[in-house]
Amino acid sequence: MSKAFEPITVGSWTLPQRFVMAPLTRNRAKGTVPGELNAEYYGQRAGAGLIITEGSQPSAVGQGYLDTPGFHTPEQLAGWSKVAEAVHADGGHVVAQLMHVGRVAHPDNKGGLESVAPSALPADGKMVTAEGQVDMPTPRALETDEIPGVVQEFVTAARNAVDAGLDGVEVHAANGYLIHQFLGQSSNTRTDAYGGSPAAHARFAVEVTRAVAAEIGADRVGIRISPAHNIQGVLEEDEAFTTATYEALLDGIKDLGLAYLSILADPRSPLVADLRARFGGPVMLNSGFGSVTDLEAVETILADDLGDLVAVGREFLANPDLARRWRTGAELNEPDQDTFYGGGAEGYTDYPTLEAS
Repeated sequence: MSKAFEPITVGSWTLPQRFVMAPLTRNRAKGTVPGELNAEYYGQRAGAGLIITEGSQPSAVGQGYLDTPGFHTPEQLAGWSKVAEAVHADGGHVVAQLMHVGRVAHPDNKGGLESVAPSALPADGKMVTAEGQVDMPTPRALETDEIPGVVQEFVTAARNAVDAGLDGVEVHAANGYLIHQFLGQSSNTRTDAYGGSPAAHARFAVEVTRAVAAEIGADRVGIRISPAHNIQGVLEEDEAFTTATYEALLDGIKDLGLAYLSILADPRSPLVADLRARFGGPVMLNSGFGSVTDLEAVETILADDLGDLVAVGREFLANPDLARRWRTGAELNEPDQDTFYGGGAEGYTDYPTLEAS
């Protein structure tokens, strides 16, 4: 049997295979509250074994995009309870990806709230709002004494997720969002304890992860990083500095015994191998957005011992019963890129299973 279908224990969860559902932003949580449609979508994909939710804001300030869910209001938590029930009903596990976007935001998408970031530097690109695409404004740099409060937002959201019935959380420290903004040199020009040296750049990520683990248990916590991904203006082009920063991050959390480390990068890069060895626990790999992660890619990563698990995105998006299809060699549904973001059931919950095909 392919190594992809070997079971594996990750944190407090025993999973049926070594590929899981990657976080996928779908912009279908109307008013930031998950509804019945979202519960249906996640429940359909319980066969993934482990589902990492779409990026979900820990606070109202942390929202970037339209109709992304949060973990900070009673209405949101009631919605997430339905999601958890749907996934657990079919034997799956679901963890919340906690994503504070920092400067990748616009006030129009979050009730006029201003954005915060490590430094007063705007993000590259534009933000989609209800009125169309607009430039992202310059954020306000967080004061040093404000940072513990932002850490607490992650802690409260993690507690909320578990209390709502989810199995844990993933701290999103990748893809150009707030924690990654602290890690990157181009987005963090601070001169206090959170900027300057590699260890200082890593400090916020370490503090968030340790605080979340202390609140809900390290075996329910994963962290996602994307070193040198160079996205959304978070540039990590100094190889030595980048390596030292991520080594400092891993050194600051490796004693916790986290459920997993998720890395979005070239699986064969020396830095990935270094960080995997330094972490010492299960490492989940995601090869990025450039190509679809098919079964052959999963099997190659596992057979070459580059990682312990693989996060799969678009194939799960279009195939709710992907694990069964891959096991049996069945034909796959093709993902419809035109329905990735926003909308309703079309391109979301209407991809057929094998029985319905």
